Amino acid sequence: MLAAPRFALIVMMLLGGVFLLIYASLGEPKPLADWSWMDIAGEGGTALMSALWVMLVLTSRPSGRVTSLLAGGLLAIALGAWVDSLDEFFAIPKHQFWDNWLESLLMPGGMLTLTAGLYFWRQEQFSLNDHMRKRERLFREHRAFDRITQLANADYLRRQIRLEQTRSPDQPCALILLDVNQFHQINRQFGQAEGDRVLQAISHLLLLNLRADDLLCRYAGDRFAVLMPATTQDAASRMAQHLEQCVAMLAHHTHAENERLHITVRIASAVADLDADTLLGQLNSKLELAPNFGAALPTAA
Repeated sequence: MLAAPRFALIVMMLLGGVFLLIYASLGEPKPLADWSWMDIAGEGGTALMSALWVMLVLTSRPSGRVTSLLAGGLLAIALGAWVDSLDEFFAIPKHQFWDNWLESLLMPGGMLTLTAGLYFWRQEQFSLNDHMRKRERLFREHRAFDRITQLANADYLRRQIRLEQTRSPDQPCALILLDVNQFHQINRQFGQAEGDRVLQAISHLLLLNLRADDLLCRYAGDRFAVLMPATTQDAASRMAQHLEQCVAMLAHHTHAENERLHITVRIASAVADLDADTLLGQLNSKLELAPNFGAALPTAA
């Protein structure tokens, strides 16, 4: 069992036991004839199902804010239902109000927490859906993906440039090339597997910062290409600078040594008003002439 579900199970058992001891010590046991079996089944079943949902959430989602809110809300609901069921076994003197406060805090508090988790989960799904739409053009064409980044290659990029030029000849279409500075240092110092992880991290980051209609490809090696339909040169330059800043802020830590790498990229952009080969050749020449600064060396975490 994973650490988070095991911890949640321990918390539920401890708090459930504490509440049972409180009711047993401060209340009077009800005779069997006064037990309401329908209420016991309903409230006890709610407690058990909510506890099961806590386990399902923690074992099926990565850790984070959304998971914590969902599990925390369900945990409070489970404990609230458990406290409600204890009322069927123990009679609390009417002059004592602590049981009412306990029930009033646990169940509504759990529902509010669960609602917050569902809200952020909804926002999370919007982001994931947008991420998938940016890959839709590739999925629809059933193209072979690059094994490491799951992005299309240079040949597919060239076809899409021609397609955009033919489909919308009166609208500007822009192309951005990004090259990772000193990428060979990562492979040499940390191994090719770590270099592959860096490429994957950069590709995910770029996808999350692009529009739904933009196309991201792995052009070659550590070089990425972004095809942006209906985009002027000025807009492409601004987007290129934005992507450059996003990569510079990427907090990538190596898998083995857990060292943070400072990663930077060089950029070049142009309007796609030339044939694909000529356009790519010119942008590649610009990248080759750009200063290759910002070595991807470990920095203080």
